[in-house]
Amino acid sequence: MSDLYVAAGGGGDPVGTLIAARALGGVAAGPPPIATYAWERPEVDPTAAALGGGDFEGLVRETGDGGDGFAAFAPATRVRPPAGSTLPGLARDLPARLLLLDPAAGLSALARQLGSMAAAAGGRIRVVDIGGDVLTHGDEPGLCSPFTDALTLAACHLTGIPTTVHVAGPGLDGEIEERTLLERLTGSEPLVPGRDAAAAASRALAWHPSEASALWAASLHGARGTVRTVRSTVRLTDASPGLYPLPLAEALGHNPVARALVEERPATLRAAAAVSQRLTGIDGLASERTAPPRRAQDPPAAGTAAPDRDTAMKVLRGAADGAGHVTLRHAARVLGLTWVDIPALRTVLGIATPLLRTA
Repeated sequence: MSDLYVAAGGGGDPVGTLIAARALGGVAAGPPPIATYAWERPEVDPTAAALGGGDFEGLVRETGDGGDGFAAFAPATRVRPPAGSTLPGLARDLPARLLLLDPAAGLSALARQLGSMAAAAGGRIRVVDIGGDVLTHGDEPGLCSPFTDALTLAACHLTGIPTTVHVAGPGLDGEIEERTLLERLTGSEPLVPGRDAAAAASRALAWHPSEASALWAASLHGARGTVRTVRSTVRLTDASPGLYPLPLAEALGHNPVARALVEERPATLRAAAAVSQRLTGIDGLASERTAPPRRAQDPPAAGTAAPDRDTAMKVLRGAADGAGHVTLRHAARVLGLTWVDIPALRTVLGIATPLLRTA
């Protein structure tokens, strides 16, 4: 018997969710089940779409209560071109069972998937959001991708299953300021995962381009100060390692998109995204669609040659804009590399940590 952990935003959230599950005792019954969207940035997936079961080969089909089935990833799972995904690689390198959330058929169908997954696990639901935009009010200046988190909250509400929302590393996704989030989390007593929990994700973080999960892991290992990311500069503080719990109802109270989704119950993903756009002005199906670098398949194996260490460090110190660290995703971009080149870049730079120190 285990709780079902839900990576609220897709992308790299399963990595941070595994750290949270370790801290919350979610490994007593074996690898924790983590439900996630197959929804990634264009540099990973040029289709920039929410992938479904038909986009993968080698998924493990499971049957939930009431005949509603769902799919799990295995190390042998492969994404069908032209799509791209890091999830098969995560299935190999994370000590967790990754389950596929497919939102294509709308909110009610997504809620049924979550209900089946939770019933199969035998426990309650724990939603994990790295950074905290799950608590958006919809009008924050740095808000970039509020849709998937709101969709997750709404679907969990419709399951009727007891659910707790956990915000990890407030502000580390660069969308809502840490101070604002801490005000919204007033009264929440944070848990600080140990370094062993962060170490459980080390194999995945050695190659995965996630920035928010890498920042959270780095904070658990003691990193503090400014970090240059692809989009902005964020600060690791003494609040960064915290994992802040709050009831689902309280999270819904903060999130107007999630509340509207519950009320309107859109029958398609596009209709759900339209609700989010109406309230926030952000197109949830097109956010963060910038021109990607050359496409790369997953899982990363061998990358493009990086410059020598001295040359790379000189360039990266200049690109840090005075920050004490840079993420490996940002470093790769600055050097004209892609996310699959991160392992080779780590070798050149001689680092094994989630961030590169530049000062």
